[in-house]
Amino acid sequence: MITRKRPWALIIGGLAVTLAIAAIAAYQLAIHSLRGRIEKALGPNGEVKEIRVGLTAIEMLGIRIRASRSGTSPAWPAEDELRAERIRIVPSLMDLLSAKIVINSIRIEGAYLSVLRTKNGQMKVLPGLASSPAPSPAPPASGPAESSGKEAGVPLYIGRIELLNASIDFFDATLRKMPVKLRLEQIYANIGNIRLPELSGQSPVNIDGVLKGVRQDGKILISGSLEGASMESSLTTKLRGADLVALQPYLLKATETGVRKGSLDLDLTSSVRKGRLHAPGTLTLSDLELASGSPSATVMGVPRNALLAIMKGKKGRISVKFVLEGHLDDPAFSINENFAGRIGSSLANVLGVSIEGLARGVSRAGSGTASSVSDSLNKLLKQ
Repeated sequence: MITRKRPWALIIGGLAVTLAIAAIAAYQLAIHSLRGRIEKALGPNGEVKEIRVGLTAIEMLGIRIRASRSGTSPAWPAEDELRAERIRIVPSLMDLLSAKIVINSIRIEGAYLSVLRTKNGQMKVLPGLASSPAPSPAPPASGPAESSGKEAGVPLYIGRIELLNASIDFFDATLRKMPVKLRLEQIYANIGNIRLPELSGQSPVNIDGVLKGVRQDGKILISGSLEGASMESSLTTKLRGADLVALQPYLLKATETGVRKGSLDLDLTSSVRKGRLHAPGTLTLSDLELASGSPSATVMGVPRNALLAIMKGKKGRISVKFVLEGHLDDPAFSINENFAGRIGSSLANVLGVSIEGLARGVSRAGSGTASSVSDSLNKLLKQ
């Protein structure tokens, strides 16, 4: 009986080995096919120094997407749209041979990304990828749009994207004639559940990084979820020890007194539902030092001297609460103006209380003096 069973065992074992070899061969073929898609996806401005195809993953080394150029001048505020030392892609074995692409994880090490916020508030990331021409020749008549739609419509699901020691240059053209640059470094991030091209479904987000400053660096933490298709989100943002010199374009008007030094802490809980933003928060200013200015100079819409006086009375630290609210699709709504206005209004409320106390204190020395001080400060607040 044992002798009779052995041939069947050998046959079954041989069949299993054969199927395993066939599966590995099919997997390797699918991996190489995915490699070709990746190379095409990088576009004409993209380059990869080396692509390593392993048994279960693809590794790309020395990735770079150069910024597009218009004539002799860069059309992008940075030299590169994207760089990365290493990208490791782990695809799903079960789905590689199907019409859709399923990637279990993407791990990105030493990445650099440049982001532009245009004058009309539109966020642009990797425009070179979005404008890359289709790799196949254009068919006649109405074919191009149809072909492009099919190419762009290939379903792609990414389980998790992990960033290690990344950096981002954020260029904001809504504040000044020349875009204001903010730099984030030492970024560690996890973003999950990404569906392309529809961007549907909530994606959990966790970001930890450093906001570079002129005099000091701050710490930023962002956590929550967002959906790309509807732009709905629920996020908590914490900023600690941020440099006021670097952030002053968001707080001060061009005509206001500048900041020499100081730090900012921010706690913000924001949600976007059906295009409407609701974001209550708390902002704390510490160790504020302003550039010299006239007695009538303002900072964040409030009198410069009054703000310095109240901060001195509070040991160099003042906190205000505010709420950002508005419809993002409303052309009249500006997050920058709304933020600066809310902060200025909250500071004015705090100063109003202190001014009353100051007027009461001065009244002990003489009612005429108290009246003149109160009137002068109130006039300043109304400017």
